[in-house]
Amino acid sequence: MTQPFPTQASDFNFSFAEPGGGLTFQDYGATQDVHPGTLQFNDFTQGVSQALNWGAPVGVTAASQRLAQQQVHQSAFDAPLDGLTAGFQQQLRFQETFDEEAEEEQPPAEPEKTPEWACSYCGIHNPSCVVKCLSTNKWFCNGRVHGTGSCIILHLVKSKNKEVQLHRDSPLGDTVLECYASGTRNLFVLGFVPVKSENTVVLLARDTPPNHPTIRDLNLDLSQWQPIVEDRGLVPWLVKQPTEPELLRARHLKLDQINKLEEMWKTKPAAGVDDLDEKATVEGDGVTQPVTLKYEDSAQYQAVFEPLVKLEADYDRSIKESQSRDDITLRWDWGLNAKRVAYFYFPRDDNELKLMQGDELKLRHKNASNRGAWEALGHVLTYQQSEEVCLELFTNDVPEDCTVGFSVDFVWRGTSFDRMRNALNTFRKYSASISGYLYHLILGHPVESVTLKIPLPKAGLGVPSLPELNHSQLHAVKSVLQQPLSLIQGPPGTGKTVTSAAIVYHLAHSGTGQVLVAAPSNVAVDQLAHKMDQTGLKVVRLCAKTREAVASPVEHLTLHYQVTHMAVPEGERLRKLLALRGAQGGLNASDEKELKSLRRRLEMEVLENADVVCTTCVGAGDPRLSHFRFQHVLIDESTQAAEPECLIPMVLGAKQVILVGDHCQLGPVIMCKKAAEAGLCQSLFERLRLLGVKPIRLQVQYRMHPCLSEFPSNTFYEGTLQNGTGMGERRLAGVDFPWPNPDKPMMFWVQLGAEEISASSTSYLNRTEAAAVEKVVTRFLQNGMSPAQIGVITPYEGQRAHVVSVMVRNGTARQDLYKEIEVSSVDAFQGREKDIIVLSCVRSNEHSSIGFLSDPRRLNVALTRARFGLVVLGNPRVLSRQPLWNSLLQYFKEHGCLAEGPLTNLKASMVQLHKPKRVFDRMSFGVGALTTNRFQPPEKVGDPLPPKASPGYGPVGAGAPGAGAPSGQQLQFAAVPPTGGAAAAGGSGAAANGGGNRYSSRAATGGMAGRGSGAAGGAATAAAVAAAAGRAGASQTFMPFAAPTYSIPAPTARGKGPRGDATASQAASDLSLPGVYTQPAAVAGGTTQGTLPATQAITGLGGASQLAGGAAAAALPYGFTADFSQTSGYGGLGAAGVGMGMGVGTLGGLPGLGLGGDVDFNSQVDNFLLSQGFGNETQFLDAATGEFLGGFGGATQDR
Repeated sequence: MTQPFPTQASDFNFSFAEPGGGLTFQDYGATQDVHPGTLQFNDFTQGVSQALNWGAPVGVTAASQRLAQQQVHQSAFDAPLDGLTAGFQQQLRFQETFDEEAEEEQPPAEPEKTPEWACSYCGIHNPSCVVKCLSTNKWFCNGRVHGTGSCIILHLVKSKNKEVQLHRDSPLGDTVLECYASGTRNLFVLGFVPVKSENTVVLLARDTPPNHPTIRDLNLDLSQWQPIVEDRGLVPWLVKQPTEPELLRARHLKLDQINKLEEMWKTKPAAGVDDLDEKATVEGDGVTQPVTLKYEDSAQYQAVFEPLVKLEADYDRSIKESQSRDDITLRWDWGLNAKRVAYFYFPRDDNELKLMQGDELKLRHKNASNRGAWEALGHVLTYQQSEEVCLELFTNDVPEDCTVGFSVDFVWRGTSFDRMRNALNTFRKYSASISGYLYHLILGHPVESVTLKIPLPKAGLGVPSLPELNHSQLHAVKSVLQQPLSLIQGPPGTGKTVTSAAIVYHLAHSGTGQVLVAAPSNVAVDQLAHKMDQTGLKVVRLCAKTREAVASPVEHLTLHYQVTHMAVPEGERLRKLLALRGAQGGLNASDEKELKSLRRRLEMEVLENADVVCTTCVGAGDPRLSHFRFQHVLIDESTQAAEPECLIPMVLGAKQVILVGDHCQLGPVIMCKKAAEAGLCQSLFERLRLLGVKPIRLQVQYRMHPCLSEFPSNTFYEGTLQNGTGMGERRLAGVDFPWPNPDKPMMFWVQLGAEEISASSTSYLNRTEAAAVEKVVTRFLQNGMSPAQIGVITPYEGQRAHVVSVMVRNGTARQDLYKEIEVSSVDAFQGREKDIIVLSCVRSNEHSSIGFLSDPRRLNVALTRARFGLVVLGNPRVLSRQPLWNSLLQYFKEHGCLAEGPLTNLKASMVQLHKPKRVFDRMSFGVGALTTNRFQPPEKVGDPLPPKASPGYGPVGAGAPGAGAPSGQQLQFAAVPPTGGAAAAGGSGAAANGGGNRYSSRAATGGMAGRGSGAAGGAATAAAVAAAAGRAGASQTFMPFAAPTYSIPAPTARGKGPRGDATASQAASDLSLPGVYTQPAAVAGGTTQGTLPATQAITGLGGASQLAGGAAAAALPYGFTADFSQTSGYGGLGAAGVGMGMGVGTLGGLPGLGLGGDVDFNSQVDNFLLSQGFGNETQFLDAATGEFLGGFGGATQDR
């Protein structure tokens, strides 16, 4: 029995099926008309989603006709009144004065009181447009008042609630939305499926099994399941959207006001919009001082960082302590160490909280086995991909006959943050904690370079049991051994671990003391410890005591293992006491005291005899190391650690510090937004680089197939990465996979399915892409590949969990194979690699929003995990609107790897890629401050933050104002502009290069396609002028990569060429490059005449170059290739553009480049890589030896 509910259209009936979740559409009368663009509700064969999105609802035509008739009658009635209206107007004018006096005497009218179901954000109170959040008992509308999402979805996401109820006067009454089969009320997993034989839809949860007993007889086609939350709003047939007049009358709040409201509701549920002003006044007092480049002293340094560490600690604590899981079912077991363990499932549906090995949890029960409340603490031993947790308890007294109804709480430990604060305090108070040179360098004070008296190995830099070092690795090892501070940048696959192990080996054999090796993650520490153990060094891996029971790949190197296996009498006694405690469950007081004393003495003995001590950065603050002093400290993956975290190992007496990392990959994870915005997200590596410390870059990658490394190298590393492996070494033998281009094992497989909000409401998933991932994985498994060779990565936790379930449920291979395949987030996969990587992009919506998928560092990590093959799945229509992804899609398309269709019949995709309004700034990504992190530091405490700009992007074909930068040292690192744009520091700059964001672009010949202007500190500006005479036909190809600010040995200096004719720009600065070109050259202020053939491509940087044909052009930075055909016009003069950035333009058909203002170019580009053409061969400048090598044309070839 169904009951019809009245709606705004009297002839439109909508009903709710009683048995918990079916929605019924009543049949229309014979006299009712149907809107031509709408599918009748009782015809579900053509797709429900189309019917519900086809514009006006059924009955609109009839309603509009009745309204038109009413307007006709009304106009006829209004005609006689027109004369009366004119007569009244004059009388009303005279009455206005008296009315105003009367109003002054009357008390002010009270504002209209809104009903209780008014939207708590915007105030809309139409019953058919609002729903109630059952957790907060607040009402919200389905209108998009504050952006692209509706008020109700915005509230549910921010408050992390999931259950809603409709209004009693809505078409469905006060219904609580829930699944018809399972009864779940999570709005973000609910969807609807039409019943084939009836005009009814049924609400079901996502992934409801088809054989569920409740729906088995309904004859449902679950492939037609559609979510009720679409495009960040509830489907309009369920909850209507407000009308335009209602939206105009609504209260419009800003996003920060909504955030403050949500925070207030946690402690003051009755708070309203009127309370926002009061809260803003209270919060205005606590302004956080941002991280700066320089500090006056260590007290100021501590005063800046300590509040940020406290902010992060408080946020971490609030998040963890607010999280709990109820109704946990578990099973009891015994561990190998005779301790109780509990196994239970813990879903990873919250991307803000990560459960890790070693985390401490509290297991509790309200009334276990009718014996009253019970609780116990334990730490996580394992957390498998199947989401099963193994928790080792600290007690063996457990209610083993009870297995249901348990709750799990997080136990917050502030050890990490306490050690950061202790390190800051030690840095300020104790001068012996770190050398004076490092002390002043960290504070940003000017220091003179010093050389440490460490003898270089006479037998060479090779290390036993390690691979032979390549030229860039040898250069890195040799450079850092005698430097007190070194930065080593290791792009993906370039052998950071091998290089670090070689450095540690030579430092340990220098006779100057022990070496402390640290990293922010346990995985990185274990990898480095294993590599150093191969060299024969005495390595000790110090673990936190809570992780001693956690299995480790370097178990034999751990301190607790070595202590318990020492072949000394004290070691034998220790083992007996440990065995006795395990057998008895404890020791008496005297034995316990003896055990602690024995363990402490043996631990000190092992640590003192070690050559190398390995631990995490936080682990370096362990009390067991408090009496040790380490002169040599190496921190691996330092760009993933916050600055106070890096300081912990450094304040143990460091005199030499080596920071290894890659600022072009993901940085530190800071949960507190306020702390991140204040600069805690910036690593020490990045800040030192901004202060002028030049990183040494490793340049030969051994991981990826050459076609996989080409785009990351050109986009993120200025084209400097060389391939240490050939195509033949990276070809999978015997694997039959339908690559669109057989010579390029990469593919972008077009998937146009829409994204959905995940069950946690804090992440996204894409069912279409998940199904495609299963097909790809199955194809590789059927070709004999093992699960260990395949990795699936995605930026979103919701998609990760969904892919796991889809593969197990729908995969045609053995289920155990799918369970062994690692499915992980991009962030968690940094530092890892697999033979085959499948990347699911997830984002696909009408607003072209892709969230943090647009972060270039995240894309860099995602694209550089594969060794043999890469499959990317996504929606190019959405992704191509973002400049960086547009470049990637163009790269796939140019190589014939953009495909669509079924996997068994792939074909070239016909999807039209959008042309972005901006281009990705490859030039400043690796060397500038604009895109390496989200934080732009001021120079010193008290300076305002630089104005926010769009980092890393410039307009296509026209200049754009650059982001402001602080004066002083950071000015050296002003961004270099992109193709088609320019960035300026402290002013504005613009330049243009036609052709857009493509690998190969042809600029228009003749005229001037680029123009730049800029000023800094009132410096005079100059204009780029060019003129060309003669025949057209010059062509140019630009590859916009920045000239790296890295330490690279200089080649033999070259002689000057004869000076030619060119105009000098105003306020020009010296562009000389010591050791590369010796002639001083103003900005486009001079020309060098050469004798190269007109067809020879050249690249370089310095003065302008005059070719034999008489064409003048300023040389380009590394990665730019100017290709002049033999039809180039004779004559012509070139002058460079100006501005506090670099301008690249076509000057009379030829390229021009220049700088204006007071920029020291040597701080922007210092001894960069140079490709120079000689005859028909391309020669490459070796980064380590300074020798020119033949046959490397990757930097200059026309793509």
